[in-house]
Amino acid sequence: MNHEQGIQRDSSAWLFYVKAAFLLSVGAMAAGIAMLPTVLWVKGYMGMGLLFCVGSSITLSKTLRDDHEAKKLINQIGEARAKKILKDYGADD
Repeated sequence: MNHEQGIQRDSSAWLFYVKAAFLLSVGAMAAGIAMLPTVLWVKGYMGMGLLFCVGSSITLSKTLRDDHEAKKLINQIGEARAKKILKDYGADD
């Protein structure tokens, strides 16, 4: 991961791996559902379950990331305030 101006970035190889793993896992699961020896409505139900799990996983990961980023920002603001207070207090001596 590169750190440029405080921004964390992943490598292109990691991004490729994550995307490929996601597509492979969803594709394999969809193929498995399609090949099940059962009636169409059961396959449809399982397919909807798969889509719901994927969607909720993406929403969960984004929400956790956003919460983590917000906490980092709040900590940075708190640190900046503390440094300013210490600087102002030290200047009065």
